[in-house]
Amino acid sequence: MLDDSLLDDPEALARADRRELLRGAAEAGARVRTAARHATEAGIAELKPDGRPRAVLIAGPGLAATGVAELLGTLAGASCPVTRLTPTGVAPAGGALRWELPGWAGPVDLVLIATPDGTEPGLDLLVEQAYRRGSSVVAVAPAGTPIAEAVQGTHGLFVPMATAPYEPNSPLAASAPGVLWALLTPLLALLDRTGLVTAPPEALQKVADRLDHVAERCGPAIATYGNPAKTLAADLAEALPVIWTEGTSAGPAGRRFTAALAELAGRPALAAELPEALAAHSVLLSGALAAAADPDDFFRDRVEEQQVLHARVVLLRDRPAGGLTAAPAARELALSHDTAISELEPEEGADLETLAELIAVTDFAAVYLALASGA
Repeated sequence: MLDDSLLDDPEALARADRRELLRGAAEAGARVRTAARHATEAGIAELKPDGRPRAVLIAGPGLAATGVAELLGTLAGASCPVTRLTPTGVAPAGGALRWELPGWAGPVDLVLIATPDGTEPGLDLLVEQAYRRGSSVVAVAPAGTPIAEAVQGTHGLFVPMATAPYEPNSPLAASAPGVLWALLTPLLALLDRTGLVTAPPEALQKVADRLDHVAERCGPAIATYGNPAKTLAADLAEALPVIWTEGTSAGPAGRRFTAALAELAGRPALAAELPEALAAHSVLLSGALAAAADPDDFFRDRVEEQQVLHARVVLLRDRPAGGLTAAPAARELALSHDTAISELEPEEGADLETLAELIAVTDFAAVYLALASGA
């Protein structure tokens, strides 16, 4: 059950936020600036690549690396394949994970490592394998970790991860807002130098400014009625989120929201892109999870019954390709099944800025839902 009163009590939110999630969301803009400075100090701005890599291979543990890989792949588009190396192993613990380069990887490929831990032996082995193959290696991880020594020892490029003073004392959630931007920002700067994405320093500054703007709108001091993140969290309190996305930036933002809801708030969610989502979820909205689904006896005693989750559509929209939009059809499908719908659409801006806004608002919403539900 969601504690509605907690959402509008900043002091109570602060007491409940033992993992410093709200602080991480509020400091996302500052994290981008710090990470960009670390990238510059590591020498990324002075790199003069011979050309674009044939492929970009990304390795790292869990949701952090998955999110980075998906975002970079979305921004790179068709200019270069961006592939996440899926780990194998007997457990999700860092020491049990192993990564392997595909057989075709070689000197014309770029291997990126993104980890908020940096102690995974499997990543050290991957660095050695890439060195033997002649692949270039760039890693973002906490300073002073084994992966930093491994990369520097094989003449790769290491960028210290931008961390906050309060973080090292506890394990970092892979979906925590600060982790994403700390890992992603240096790699954006790197791929800008290789020509795969457009992320010059001024673009990263605009991303940081947009994140600051979202923090002002969605911070704990802003009441629920004027706070889009708190409003979304309240909307999803007793619902199964069905996240529909439209537009280039919205897709990865929706999938990250799904991951954050699961990891931070312990809530299941589904995500799909429009227009395919209309066919994929039409039966779901007309089945037992539909808001209209209810036993016939309206007057029965519900006091002792366990509350049933009903679907609620969350529509995340960016500028759709070609100006075509399936949003009207999405609204019609949801409402025809008595399913409520929440909508988020970013302000105008470049792809990086709109992506940052969608991620930031949904990050805040996932954190508020986690805190107010006692997760």
